[in-house]
Amino acid sequence: MATMPPRTASTSTSVSAAHVKAVRRFNRFYTQRIGVLAPYLGSEFSLTEVRVLYELAHRDQPTATELGRELSLDAGYLSRILRRFEREGWMARTPSPADARQSLLQLTEAGHQVFAPLQQRSRDEAAALLAPLGRPAQQQLTQALATVERLLAPDARPAAQNVVLRDPQAGDMGWVVQQHGEVYAREYGWDNTFEALVAEIVAGYVRQHQPDWERCWIAEVDGERVGSAFVVRKSKTVAQLRLLILAPQARGLGLGARLTDECLAFARSKGYKKMVLWTNSCLDSARALYARRGFQLVNSEPYTGFGKNLVGETWELRL
Repeated sequence: MATMPPRTASTSTSVSAAHVKAVRRFNRFYTQRIGVLAPYLGSEFSLTEVRVLYELAHRDQPTATELGRELSLDAGYLSRILRRFEREGWMARTPSPADARQSLLQLTEAGHQVFAPLQQRSRDEAAALLAPLGRPAQQQLTQALATVERLLAPDARPAAQNVVLRDPQAGDMGWVVQQHGEVYAREYGWDNTFEALVAEIVAGYVRQHQPDWERCWIAEVDGERVGSAFVVRKSKTVAQLRLLILAPQARGLGLGARLTDECLAFARSKGYKKMVLWTNSCLDSARALYARRGFQLVNSEPYTGFGKNLVGETWELRL
């Protein structure tokens, strides 16, 4: 729960003592339940430092001012955290072309390697918290959390209220094929041979799936499918990132970054030494996302496919 504002004469008369007591009781219960009072995620970092790492990993080159505003942090305190991250080689600064007084911040490859296991641990702990509950109870809980968020932050963007990355269910694989066919035809003019290729990739994943080494995530916003990402085993030491896509209505929520980070965290947890991916030079947003996470372009080759003259690219990241 967020820290409550200072009590004033007006709030003291408009809020009942019983309601104040109930909120404080829940705060004590929840902070103990999620381990905030212990070393956060069993790491050397404080909760605030992990939140700063999270924002750096999921935002597109924010400024310190933007981070401070988003996290409601004192400027001096945030500055000390950022200096430490920079000193450790986890974060880099570049001058802002829009304002010479500001710097654009982004995690380095080393920073992503530090953050990835924390993200995976946080996801595992959240899953462990939900695991004892049945599906109906899980849905009831997440809806209640969305209600709390909506009441305490009524101006928040509704689309970001209930974001879930989950395992695939019946019908999801067909949706992945359909979404690729529709998006790439509409935005790039690719023909249906691309949809056929995606169908072949999905069919191969389903038929030859190695659950100990491969994983698929489906992203949902308010119960609606909006994205996917796959990790496929290419060899004993190499994982491949495939079929990363977001529906247009889900862009701008940081979901592409979240899906990519989940893939990287999974690959590292399985002991893969390298992750590779194949993309096209026209996919600027995806290429920028990969570059920010340390992927390197290792091969580029013109070809004709999907009804267009394209340039295929192979990218790699040492894990």
